[in-house]
Amino acid sequence: MKKQLITTVAAIAILVPGAALADTIKIGLLAPQEGVFTEPGNDGIRGFQMALNNVGGEINGKTIEWVLGPTDATPDTAVRQARRLIEQEEVDFIIGPLSGSEGVALRDYAKTIPNKTIIDAASGALETTYVEPAPNYFRYNPNGLQWGYGLGSHVVNEKGWTRVATIAADYSFGYTNFMGFAVDFCSAGGEIVERFWLPLGSGDFASIIAALPYDVDAIYLGVGGTDAINFLNQYEQAGGDTNLIGGTIMADQTVLSARGRAKEALVGTPTSGPIADDWDDENWQAFVEDYQNSFPENERFASPSLFATNYYNAATAVMMALEEIGGELDDDQANFHAALAAVELDAPNGHIRLDENNQAIGSVFITEVVEGDDGNLYNTFRSKVDDVDQQLGMTKEEFEKLGLPSRDTPDCDALRQG
Repeated sequence: MKKQLITTVAAIAILVPGAALADTIKIGLLAPQEGVFTEPGNDGIRGFQMALNNVGGEINGKTIEWVLGPTDATPDTAVRQARRLIEQEEVDFIIGPLSGSEGVALRDYAKTIPNKTIIDAASGALETTYVEPAPNYFRYNPNGLQWGYGLGSHVVNEKGWTRVATIAADYSFGYTNFMGFAVDFCSAGGEIVERFWLPLGSGDFASIIAALPYDVDAIYLGVGGTDAINFLNQYEQAGGDTNLIGGTIMADQTVLSARGRAKEALVGTPTSGPIADDWDDENWQAFVEDYQNSFPENERFASPSLFATNYYNAATAVMMALEEIGGELDDDQANFHAALAAVELDAPNGHIRLDENNQAIGSVFITEVVEGDDGNLYNTFRSKVDDVDQQLGMTKEEFEKLGLPSRDTPDCDALRQG
């Protein structure tokens, strides 16, 4: 993948030898290339490439050049790469990052470069656009809180699962995605018996698996990437057979494509997030076909992951804004910021618009993992909730009474009694 990316950028340079900077729009792209989220990062890059292909690699006669800033999904690396892209590569703006805590860090970095722009690619921590947001930071994907909404009431009302234990990643996105599920689950009358938290990159899950309670209807699993695959394999080896509820990135194609015993544990798992693999909407079906035709079968997933979809949407919004301003960025990029804020996407996964904090309002899909006729696993459509905002439909006062996402938020007992 890295070789392919370098070749792509080099090819653009060859096509426009000696081109003046004024004839080029230069994008910095942040995506993990090592660590837990390497495969999500690679699929995000595929989605970005698809959006560029849709405009033929240029806007208003200006060639689009892009430079990769490889991260490991940690905040320090994301900021270091962002600085390199801005200060050394002299990019016009950045698309990225992918992971939750990266986004929080880049929101703060954005405040130090007010005349530049950061367009979030897929990160999902609530705080990024809710707590002291940066006016030059835009996010076209709903956050993890929004993605988790609707799943809790679904498992209570449709599955009859009212007692659960939860395992989630011990960082900003893990807290956010869990909170979206838990607010909905507890409000529907569910009880969380015990909460467990896993640091990113955990390899040995034996102690947590051994500590899981037996008297629950299901286990909520809110981890992703290689952490999810490793946990599922170890859980199967330990003989675990409790029903699973998937956090958004646990049952994404980046995990569903896993081989081995993990696959057996996933079938039948309800989950929620920004996509449903088999949604019959014509825009989604066309996007899936384009994804499958754009990359060799051995270099992609059976269906685009949420990361490919979100990077695609972010890049598409950028292209729309650039077309609106004729590819001409003001020195302070104020015209670009105004155009980005006004973008409304009829995206492959539904209509997306921004709120006053430049945060996406969009659709959440409730899905269930099934095995397809081809032997691959997919998230099959069960239902959809439209126009979910980052306060989950509550007033600001009601929402902020819940507290910000953390290990202890929300108070499930209070929600059940309320």
